[in-house]
Amino acid sequence: MNGSCNCSAVSFVVNAKINGLYQCHCKLCQKQSGSTSNTAVIVPSSTFTWVSGQDSISRWEKDSGFTSHFCKICGCPVPNKLKGTDFYWIPMGLVSNFEVSVTTHICCHSKASWDVIPKTGEHFEGMPEDLDSFISGFQNGEV
Repeated sequence: MNGSCNCSAVSFVVNAKINGLYQCHCKLCQKQSGSTSNTAVIVPSSTFTWVSGQDSISRWEKDSGFTSHFCKICGCPVPNKLKGTDFYWIPMGLVSNFEVSVTTHICCHSKASWDVIPKTGEHFEGMPEDLDSFISGFQNGEV
């Protein structure tokens, strides 16, 4: 799968089987996406390759450790390596022509009042307690 930001300065390729997407409905993701949630996938670093634009990426970090990587030209959120892991977070709005469904919703307790989360799929009220198991299960199509 190929992806890029709005201005195409930042681009990347992922060579991994994607079993499903997740949506995070926390307040930080709402603000980062400007919408109800962020839709993303987590992939092993070994399957991720930057094609262009690493020098066009800026980073912002909140005191809590939440980070946002974005194109400093167009402002789009861009992939980033999950702190302390060997995985990349990929915002799926950057990917074109890729058919896969949202299978998991996290931080459902903090969803926007005007958001309607589908009843299908796996639901977590907050962040999954065991993040390593969540990532592993997500990779294997179990979540």
